Amino acid sequence: MPQPVPALTSHGGPRPRTPPSGASEIFQVLRDGRPRTRAELAQITGLARSTVAARVDVLMGLGLVSPLGGAVSTGGRPPSLFALNPSARVVIGADLGATHAVVILTDLAGVELARERQEISIADGPDAVLGWLVAAAGRLLTAADHAVGDLAAIGIGLPGPVEHDTGRPINPPIMPGWDRFDVPGFVRASLDVPVLVDNDVNIMALGEQGSSWPEVGDLMFIKVATGIGAGIISGGVLQRGAQGTAGDLGHVRVASAGEALCRCGNTGCLEAVASGPALAAALGPDLTGSQDVIDLVRSGDAAALQAIRQAGRDIGDVVAMCVNLINPSVVVIGGSLAQAGEHLLAGIREVVYTRSLPLATEHLRIAPSVSGQSAGVAGAAVLAISHVLSPEAIEAATGE
Repeated sequence: MPQPVPALTSHGGPRPRTPPSGASEIFQVLRDGRPRTRAELAQITGLARSTVAARVDVLMGLGLVSPLGGAVSTGGRPPSLFALNPSARVVIGADLGATHAVVILTDLAGVELARERQEISIADGPDAVLGWLVAAAGRLLTAADHAVGDLAAIGIGLPGPVEHDTGRPINPPIMPGWDRFDVPGFVRASLDVPVLVDNDVNIMALGEQGSSWPEVGDLMFIKVATGIGAGIISGGVLQRGAQGTAGDLGHVRVASAGEALCRCGNTGCLEAVASGPALAAALGPDLTGSQDVIDLVRSGDAAALQAIRQAGRDIGDVVAMCVNLINPSVVVIGGSLAQAGEHLLAGIREVVYTRSLPLATEHLRIAPSVSGQSAGVAGAAVLAISHVLSPEAIEAATGE
């Protein structure tokens, strides 16, 4: 099961973490999916067996926990085993990109039940895009033979900055009409469940960790595409920063950029020299974006190979600083330009292993994304599941 992230409010902001109590305390032990007996739960939690039995009964009443038969008996009647019931509820995960959208329906273990993809422009505006999302969610529920009442939460990733306290995009550069739009409110008007919203690179980090690095608590996911950003998981917790802008690597100044003008209005930003559009513009007037650059790299074009390697070095300059600062175990490189293969990775590794502190890189792995284009939508589902299974949500459901 994907590694837990912090408990969230219905719009995606963090809740103050409080120790779980009541049935929630039992559930947090069981949510890893491993079956346990009442005696084991009593030993782990320190609660009396009678208390454990009563709280297990509450969780079974909610459908969140189910019995799995008998364990090995040491004399007398075999004890019953209990575990998370992943089919109790379902969630929607949605990855809304610049020119496409993907929506999936999963159970509480993150197992995909249905999927829909649509070529749709984020520039069409929130009414059109979110309207499609709501309709797609309904179709997925029907396809998987689930009622709307089975839906527990919705996670959404957006291709722009998101204010985590409200779930609203703030001044997104490629999302006209979306600035400060109430995304959770719009969706909840049709599907009245908690709606969690985050930027695309954060949900990609959650998706990549959950599917490929579940035991890694310190991970950076770097997306290299039209923009450059990072999702940072430290100590098992997704780090958003005070306003949700943590990881915005594309607008860090790098020496090689000189006075190159960036779309943010500043000069010398990493994005101005190492993003897909920047590389395309440098390689030829007829090139427009990442795919053109990738096609040239794959064809063996010498100028493109040199440009993508240098882009890796430029990104490596910034990543080296991050490695020294937050000391991740794994740095994952994703986004469209990662399809250029080892040439981009080689440039990043060249600089990171040279410029970072030896102790920080002793066990550091710099690897390509395994999840690829599925990382975002999988992470959006993780966002929703983590809310549904949080101590606060369980206590609210049990009335404690």
